[in-house]
Amino acid sequence: MNESTDHAAVPSSESSHRVRVLIADDQPLVRRGLALILTPDPAFEVVGEAENGEQAVALARWLRPDVVVMDIRMPVLDGVRATEELTRVLPRCRVLALSTFDMDEYVVGALRAGAYGFLPKDSSPEELIAAVRTVHAGEAAVAPRLLTRLISTYVRAPDLPRQAAPVVDVGELTPREVEVWRLIATGLDNTQISEALDISVSTVKNYITSIFVKLGVRDRAQAVIAAYESGLVEAAARAADGRGADGRGADGRGAAGAEPRDGSTP
Repeated sequence: MNESTDHAAVPSSESSHRVRVLIADDQPLVRRGLALILTPDPAFEVVGEAENGEQAVALARWLRPDVVVMDIRMPVLDGVRATEELTRVLPRCRVLALSTFDMDEYVVGALRAGAYGFLPKDSSPEELIAAVRTVHAGEAAVAPRLLTRLISTYVRAPDLPRQAAPVVDVGELTPREVEVWRLIATGLDNTQISEALDISVSTVKNYITSIFVKLGVRDRAQAVIAAYESGLVEAAARAADGRGADGRGADGRGAAGAEPRDGSTP
């Protein structure tokens, strides 16, 4: 360990009610800046800083933070592999992934590995504080539309023959649960899903809980990744507008309003 560990504090009963945060970033200035944003808030306690993923895992095992704010591109052990290790050894610890860019394939890797949220480094101090609170509560801190842009860009369904329809493994999901899953994957929040299906928000939440259990996923981000990897989103879009295997309808055009697979703007 280096000077990063000088900012480490062992757990104490006096701080048990505060959210314990570990910061992991290979740039000292970024680490200090994040600490200066979080420390003044009485709800948080920055218990340690690490300059790479290996240090982050070691410090987390010792300090037992509630949240690790993790840069996903670091030397020695990157944030994706560090997140995988933390999820394995400290399942109660939440990871908030940081990236210089809002469109970064490493972000999808971190979400797949178990990160509860993602925040671009150009976010405001208020957004950082809100994101730490959100992931500490066990909720996904990724804007639904940003999540679907990321995943539609970097996640691909298995290659299939040109004339073959995507194979969707829905497991034990009911038709209604499949529809809710598809709407989650297109970026709708619970209120928007309830309006689209004309059901209550509480019913939507019940469906989502059941979907997560049946799919074996932990949160919304992993459910969206699973939907894209299975081909569910493309399969549902083709069924809805009559597109063929090449993704085009009878008029030779794609679905109106559909978000492009490469994440670009229509």
